[in-house]
Amino acid sequence: FELTNNAAMIQAEARTQNTLSLMLGAIAAISLLVGGIGVMNIMLMTVRERTREIGIRMATGARQRDILRQFLTEAVMLSVVGGLAGIGVALIIGGILILSEVAVAFSLAAILGAFGCALITGVTFGFMPARKAARLDPVKALTSE
Repeated sequence: FELTNNAAMIQAEARTQNTLSLMLGAIAAISLLVGGIGVMNIMLMTVRERTREIGIRMATGARQRDILRQFLTEAVMLSVVGGLAGIGVALIIGGILILSEVAVAFSLAAILGAFGCALITGVTFGFMPARKAARLDPVKALTSE
């Protein structure tokens, strides 16, 4: 004889789903952090390599907000490319899973949410390097090598 308690099985399944959701959220948060650090690193190197250009632009009349806008635009473009690449890879993997007869559901809201998170991450982590570029002293920027 075998006795089963359906309520206990439903509870166990709910706990398992909650645990998996928590792990997936943690993985997503770590991925966003790593991606943000990558954006910041690229933008910091861009600012460092283009210090003379920034100095020339500031010496010829560019305001801090112009420099800030330029580098924030670059961070956004970097994030857009990364977000589109991520969506493309996810769709390809999802297509392969569908061909392998694994049940996969695509959601436009989830895709747009992921893309929005990529943009927000890019702007958030790109702001500090952009602010650093905007606050450069034109004289020091022109004399640096």
